[in-house]
Amino acid sequence: MLQTFDSPTSPEQGPPRLAQLRGWMEQNKLNGFIVPRADRHQGEYVAACDERLSWLTGFTGSAGFACILETTAGIFIDGRYRLQVCEQVAEEFTPVHWPETPLHEWLTKTAAPGAVIGFDPWLHTVEQIETLRAGLEGSGLSLVACSNGVDAIWADRPSPPNAPAWAHPPNLCGETAEDKLRHLGASIAAQAAQTAVITLPDSLCWLLNLRGRDVPRTPIAQCFGLLNADATLTLFGDEMKFADLTLPETVTLATWDAFPGQLKDLAGTVLIEPASLPQAAFDALSAGSAKILRGLDPCSLPKACKTRRELEGCRAAHLRDGAAVVQFLAWFDSADPSELSEIDIVKQLESYRAATNLLHDISFDTISGSGPHGAVVHYRVTETSNRPLDRDSLLLVDSGAQYQDGTTDITRTLPIGTPSQEMRQAFTRVLRGMIAISQLRFPEGLAGRDIDAIARAPLWAAGQDYDHGTGHGVGSFLSVHEGPQRLSRAGDVPLQPGMILSNEPGYYRPGAFGIRIENLITVIEAEPLPGGDDRAMLAFETLTYAPIDLRLIEASELTKSETDWLDAYHHEVYTKLSPLLAPPTGQWLAQATRSI
Repeated sequence: MLQTFDSPTSPEQGPPRLAQLRGWMEQNKLNGFIVPRADRHQGEYVAACDERLSWLTGFTGSAGFACILETTAGIFIDGRYRLQVCEQVAEEFTPVHWPETPLHEWLTKTAAPGAVIGFDPWLHTVEQIETLRAGLEGSGLSLVACSNGVDAIWADRPSPPNAPAWAHPPNLCGETAEDKLRHLGASIAAQAAQTAVITLPDSLCWLLNLRGRDVPRTPIAQCFGLLNADATLTLFGDEMKFADLTLPETVTLATWDAFPGQLKDLAGTVLIEPASLPQAAFDALSAGSAKILRGLDPCSLPKACKTRRELEGCRAAHLRDGAAVVQFLAWFDSADPSELSEIDIVKQLESYRAATNLLHDISFDTISGSGPHGAVVHYRVTETSNRPLDRDSLLLVDSGAQYQDGTTDITRTLPIGTPSQEMRQAFTRVLRGMIAISQLRFPEGLAGRDIDAIARAPLWAAGQDYDHGTGHGVGSFLSVHEGPQRLSRAGDVPLQPGMILSNEPGYYRPGAFGIRIENLITVIEAEPLPGGDDRAMLAFETLTYAPIDLRLIEASELTKSETDWLDAYHHEVYTKLSPLLAPPTGQWLAQATRSI
């Protein structure tokens, strides 16, 4: 098994560690200290040595932070984790709804007058610190960079990861590292800059066509980079990780410790991305003579717009993965739910993926939520939380895989026994929103924020909604949550052909059930329509193939267009996957994809 079911933290660990941290704060004349989930690379997954928020509080979600004051400890979580946090942290920690309540507002109301708040400048971005400082202006509170208090008290902190990196096959990339370096060097020069600072490991792994094992689920090697307009690159990190690689001749290896000094020595104009650059790196750069230009990580958009080879690989990975998911669904349909637990679901699904003999890893811990656990958006089952499947309810299964040719992410909601009419109606509304995105044609230049509402409209009409984005970007054998593209109110980057996104509206009734239906889609150029304007339009191609459970659909509430889409999708699912399945499973699939 790749997935484990241990409970890495427990609520009772929090209070004594909180007391230790407050002791450290007192010694360092601080009235507060911020503990983020992020590491210095700002990735979703962090190495064991960087699990500071989880170690301190018990909260294991992939986003959030804590702010520890002398008598109050706030833990800031978004809508995905508001049920989870209550189960994982002790009462000494106060959940704060974020981003609705920004940190500066909470500090202004909660901290003592004149409080000094410390932060580790390697773990916070330039954008985060500038926003916080602006919010605290005039409050009498001060923000100071300092050493890390959690590191100071974490006696058995794990060592940093040191597994070697490896080359990603050129036939799966579509472009050599040398070509990427030249193209991105030219883009830096086009912005009248001499150097770009890159601190996102997935950017550098994409750029150099390499992968690694430094964090769970995402095949990256941690590193920093300085990319110059002449296509030369200095790569900072653990040099032993890259020792067995044949890197381009224009790449020079350097140690982590050399990074701040080289930043200070840079001259000319230097491009940075404030949303990802650590504040400590910005301070080192500002201590020198360079002129700072703010913009995007130069790898960001090229990485998001997949090459033809990457899309071909992605399609192949999704067919392989779809066949594994169908085998799981057929197994589940023949099983007795009363004899199954949430962990049984995870193990069985992973076994079908592993049987492909091409599974590198799962792309995130499988979410297997029965009944009320389905309403915990990012629920992770453990030996402690595991429960038998609920009767006459729903099972939410959100899972994905890392194959060398592509990254997958799929959610299906399954009936257990006889779900209620309320569950079926909510499922149908979620399905209608997912279909609306799948069918959408839209003008070039629109961003995720311009179309996110389309997926929510059927739920809004019933007075319902969900507290997460409709979709996130997905990498190519990289991060399952990739930027800058996204389908959400916060998605401000225009969508472009080749971008891969998830399409996953949902609905959650706390304490009762959860529903989510998710396919991955890629942006394509839309075919012209007779009588249409002479205007460039985009559309989506569906990449995920697996049946959507017909037993949960109120067919009378679908429009003819929605019914036609579902029938056509299911026809394609059967056509593409049945040749990959054993005859009994193919027969099951024929019934599961019948016309509605």
